[in-house]
Amino acid sequence: MIAVKNLSYTYMTGTPFEKVALKNISFDVADGEVLAIAGHTGSGKSTLIQLVASLIELTRGTVEIDGLPVSDRSIRRKVGIVFQYPEHQLFEETVERDIAFGPRNFGLSDAEISARVTAAMRQVGLDAGLKDVSPFELSGGQRRRVAIAGILALKPKYLILDEPTAGLDPLAKENLLREIFGDVKKSGVTIILVSHNMEDIARFASRVVVLAHGEILFVGTPRELFAQEKILSRAGLEPPPVTKLLLTLGLNTTALTLDEAEKIILQSFKRDKSIGRR
Repeated sequence: MIAVKNLSYTYMTGTPFEKVALKNISFDVADGEVLAIAGHTGSGKSTLIQLVASLIELTRGTVEIDGLPVSDRSIRRKVGIVFQYPEHQLFEETVERDIAFGPRNFGLSDAEISARVTAAMRQVGLDAGLKDVSPFELSGGQRRRVAIAGILALKPKYLILDEPTAGLDPLAKENLLREIFGDVKKSGVTIILVSHNMEDIARFASRVVVLAHGEILFVGTPRELFAQEKILSRAGLEPPPVTKLLLTLGLNTTALTLDEAEKIILQSFKRDKSIGRR
């Protein structure tokens, strides 16, 4: 479990450029869940995940992972983070060597490294025949998969995804999300999804933490969030298209999927038709 307690962070303290990024943030992430962190640009999302991943040093508050402070070196292997546009960090000559870079630095055997590369490629839907291909010859979506596979090859217990589909076309986005939240989640990895896309959050997250101006506005399920128009507005977010459709039709309820919205609309139609016959 990840436990974040009373976390605050200020950039460039004591200078004219001082900026408060986070104010008294507290929440937990249970093992095996998909927790979304949502908020508009400048809400503090990136600072928060960097603190959780121990990429920047804590100044106020605590972050504990499996009961240990995040500063404990033994924790660092448990957390993998994928930033926006991770393919910009690819540099090896082949797909296999790029994915193997992290495990090799861990001092693992060649056999173990090979097994991890194969498993990670399968998890993100990369064909095994691409191992000897240069990552720079691949499509944007495939390069993104290589970058994520490089993190998965480290076998993190906790995976932080910062806008993992940014810049991808709709088909590449859909395929990548299906792989991540299919095979990857089945492996038992706990996922923190950072996104402002409410449709993705509706489909995959069990809970949502909403940030605005460095503060928590809401913690709860996606369904509970989409019923809170004022909170969404304050955070600069919009409900997913299916919920907006229901509101446009005058149905004051929420839906997480098209199938669910269809059922609500049909039930409303049948109810109205029944009332009209009376």
